[in-house]
Amino acid sequence: MIRTILMAAPFLVVASLAQGVEAPPAMKAFVETDVAVWAHDAAVMDAVRAQNAVHADMTQARIDTLDLEWRAQVGSDVTPLIDTVLGNPLSAYLRSKVEASGGQITEVFVMDAHGLNVASSGVTSDYWQGDEAKFQKTFLAGTGAMFVDDIELDESTQTYLGQVSIVLTDPDTGAVIGAMTIGLNAQMFF
Repeated sequence: MIRTILMAAPFLVVASLAQGVEAPPAMKAFVETDVAVWAHDAAVMDAVRAQNAVHADMTQARIDTLDLEWRAQVGSDVTPLIDTVLGNPLSAYLRSKVEASGGQITEVFVMDAHGLNVASSGVTSDYWQGDEAKFQKTFLAGTGAMFVDDIELDESTQTYLGQVSIVLTDPDTGAVIGAMTIGLNAQMFF
């Protein structure tokens, strides 16, 4: 009887994940202890500061245009905007963190003060995250904010994951400058 229950447990977890469930506390703890060490690294801060400077006067109309361009490029052979983000040094750094995680991290992306992708370990479904909870519940909430989303099937990685998003605060000024979202393989945290 116990053996039957133990063998069925992974299937029960997957079935419950399909409906969207609350993330386990272990996911938040992992981000606080393991990810926080490198999330505020100089490479992250410098890239976000640089993009914020370039995008200082960006209008919502331009943000919407860029987001439409990104979405049109997803799955296309011609991807100049996506290539700009995925080809930068911070994206390579984020990919190395995903690879070194032993499967715990499925994706990482960093956003600027508008919620636009600065860098990403892989292609995201859109360029502008500013209209989503991952940005609104971190960047707009201020220093120290963390948002742990429900576990769901992520279309971009085809993995059941929970996203944990954190605010990025400039260590020199104390100003909130961006946000980071970390996709975690949910099955590794139950």
